[in-house]
Amino acid sequence: MHDQTPQAERPVLLLGEALVDDFVDGPVAGGAPLNVARGLAALALPAHLASRLNPGDAAGEMLLASMARFGLDDSGVQRDAAHATGLVTVIEAGDGTHRFHIHEEAAWDHLEAGPVLDWIAAHRPRLVYFGSLARRHPASRAAMRRILDACPRGASIRYLDLNLRPGSDNAELAEECLAAADWVKVNDEELARLADWFDLPRDAADETTSLIRSGRALMRRYRLQRLVVTRGAKGYLGFEGAEEERPPIQGAAVALIRCVDTVGAGDAFSAMLLAALLRGQGWARSLALANGMAAAMCGERGPVPAHAAFFEPWRAALAVPEQT
Repeated sequence: MHDQTPQAERPVLLLGEALVDDFVDGPVAGGAPLNVARGLAALALPAHLASRLNPGDAAGEMLLASMARFGLDDSGVQRDAAHATGLVTVIEAGDGTHRFHIHEEAAWDHLEAGPVLDWIAAHRPRLVYFGSLARRHPASRAAMRRILDACPRGASIRYLDLNLRPGSDNAELAEECLAAADWVKVNDEELARLADWFDLPRDAADETTSLIRSGRALMRRYRLQRLVVTRGAKGYLGFEGAEEERPPIQGAAVALIRCVDTVGAGDAFSAMLLAALLRGQGWARSLALANGMAAAMCGERGPVPAHAAFFEPWRAALAVPEQT
């Protein structure tokens, strides 16, 4: 039977890890797919998270409570009594930056494809978000392949936030993810690593020129439609098409009023970028809005804000038609 669901109402499917970030001052619900799902929901876009947790441990209870707070349906979250809910120890530096220790054998490593395939058949997602970390285990890696195969190009946009982390930071996994993607987001350090792995061209004399050359080559190699390179305090690059005569959009970083930590800033960028593009905003304005919300998130503790009022100006910005 032909699906009559309007394009604008088709949901976003987010695949992968739901976990608890353990800060020195206490645990916080996190994981990139969950962070982006909560951001999309707060920006009034339909989002469906497919992940896996243990409902009998404290971390699993925290994740389910956070989803409920954001109005996210938890029907896509598989229950697993045999494996602990994912946990990440966050090691913070004094300047607001951080590094992670990601604990092994988490429930999300054992994601099963079957329930997700049933949901895809019923809902036909408009866009599928995924990353590389959820492929670190053979079980979830096989499931992710089957799920993405059920969302072919032309039916769903595939958005990859590469998000290289210990356990998934290798060339084989990166190549598999990139080959499955339409739109890709990486940071400048990740692009440099990809350039090493895949012998992409660079420019030793100028960092920005080097990123542009590597970015265009990456787009050609994997036939990407769009590529975003975030650069922290140096802003971002946004590629749309790999043609040499089409320069990427270059945006400056937003000055931070305060920086509590940078956890979740990249996920805030993804959530706003996707929300803006799916609401019909242009490429340049979508990038600028994403950059602004990512900077604002740096002023919050952990990957999502404590108060819903944080999202009010960003929802209002999405409602303003772009000037042509």
